[in-house]
Amino acid sequence: MFPSDEHQNTYQPKTIKALTDEKVYTWIVELVYGPNKEQALLELGKKRELYDDLALVLWNSFGVMTSLLEEIVAVYPLLSPPNLNTPASNRVCNALALLQCVASHPDTRTPFLNAQIPLFLYPFLNTNSKQRPFEYLRLTSLGVIGALVKNDTSEVIQFLLTTEIIPLCLKIMESSSELSKTVAIFIVQKILMDDAGLAYTCQTFDRFEAVSNVLRLMIDQLVANPTARLLKHVIRCYSRLADNPEARIALRERLPEALKTDVFASLLRDDPATKTCLSQLLMMIQ
Repeated sequence: MFPSDEHQNTYQPKTIKALTDEKVYTWIVELVYGPNKEQALLELGKKRELYDDLALVLWNSFGVMTSLLEEIVAVYPLLSPPNLNTPASNRVCNALALLQCVASHPDTRTPFLNAQIPLFLYPFLNTNSKQRPFEYLRLTSLGVIGALVKNDTSEVIQFLLTTEIIPLCLKIMESSSELSKTVAIFIVQKILMDDAGLAYTCQTFDRFEAVSNVLRLMIDQLVANPTARLLKHVIRCYSRLADNPEARIALRERLPEALKTDVFASLLRDDPATKTCLSQLLMMIQ
């Protein structure tokens, strides 16, 4: 998963190539023409960790991206009313895993964005059902967006700011599973860390309030159910918001009391970096 800054993943090249693996092409033909599309999704997914050039082969092979988008669109009718079962969820998540591969690669990321493929995932992020197939679908979709933002590319942030990704992530941060919340807040944090993302969020009070309200809710939830991983991201989001002068003033009244006391002292004991970040935040808003 993506939700931690220590997992900053610069693209790691591997020595063996998908370009020379005949089995890769066999499964690509199956994916595009059938009849074993589902098995092809599974087998190609297994190749993701083997080859650093699989994304290039997927993107440049005729019909592959169309076939993956067909898999995604095919489950739209199952979203509302919620009728998505586990096999259907697993199948579309295998397609999403291949999209994540394309989103992760530096040479395919830009054309992936230019084709506006992330927008096809937004209906999945907008679902409300707590059923496991939907939770898995949301988490895997978030993983694709997480792969895009992981390398701090301004081009990615600029694209995301033209979409509804922040409201969608805020919604997930409110009420989804811990894993989904963690990836969603990781995405929001990455957007805030970009100067354009921070400026966008603080451009109107309504945008700032939407973010700060969800962060406050998450702190309330963390008081009841502490988790260091989520707390770290919440604190870093608050800290970044405080870099904006107007947001800094607003945070004097809106920063949760739990962050001003020792409520989370035990959680932060083994995380000196986040502890320091919180101390600096409290100094900034004095």
